[in-house]
Amino acid sequence: MQVVRLERWDDFVAHTHTQPGWAFRGEISADWPLTTSLARRLQTFCPDRRQWPVREQRALRVFRRKAHIYLGDSSVIADDLRCLALMQHHGAPTRLLDFTKSPYVAAFFALEDATGDAAVYALDTPALWSAAPRFDATLTRERIDLRDSGNYERYFVGNQLPVVWFGEPSVMDRRLVAQSGLFVVPGRIDEPLDATLSGYDNGGALLVKYVLPQAMRAQAMQQLYRMNVTNATLFPDLEGLARSTAYELEVMWERLLDDAHGDAASGKAVPR
Repeated sequence: MQVVRLERWDDFVAHTHTQPGWAFRGEISADWPLTTSLARRLQTFCPDRRQWPVREQRALRVFRRKAHIYLGDSSVIADDLRCLALMQHHGAPTRLLDFTKSPYVAAFFALEDATGDAAVYALDTPALWSAAPRFDATLTRERIDLRDSGNYERYFVGNQLPVVWFGEPSVMDRRLVAQSGLFVVPGRIDEPLDATLSGYDNGGALLVKYVLPQAMRAQAMQQLYRMNVTNATLFPDLEGLARSTAYELEVMWERLLDDAHGDAASGKAVPR
């Protein structure tokens, strides 16, 4: 994996401009490995990795038995990828890694809550489209397609095959559309994504890690705000609107600040 440390927001824009069709993921800490929420949960609470496949299958089975209570259309839980996406977007640990086709959306997720150096990972999905791991050249993206019935259990749940699939569910939800989202799904969750990709031809070039220093955050967030990349647009519901107010605490027109200070000094009510 290539690691590129950037100094300015314009550098990030210039680098990602040369990567059309790639997928991007933001991490608020440049020190975090690129692993799934399922891996982090199991590593913490189930050190015996032999049990991981059984535990993953059980979690999905339990969710499917109960989720229909809250769904207007329960057909979504019959499709493996759609069901996993539903779980992922409601906080369940899964083997899905959220990526986006927009480097700016990825940068927002990396920088919004960052208090140190953040990172954006860029994945060469055009090259990965027809690639396969060196140990078995038949395991192409098309063959292991998670949208095909049975492939989730066949190629992923056993946690044995170092393969990588990427794509969207056959039917996308509102958040996935708003975020230009897609999923990257590793066949092995006990190693970071870059380690799995190293098993592909030219695997070291398939993933680039851009380190975004804390000093870049203010300028980057301002530019993203002006581009309308905010929680309110990326999560098009009341939750997203509420979350978007966090950044409103950071920015305000200087005129409003001057007016507020003047009113406070004169004893007038401060505008709210």
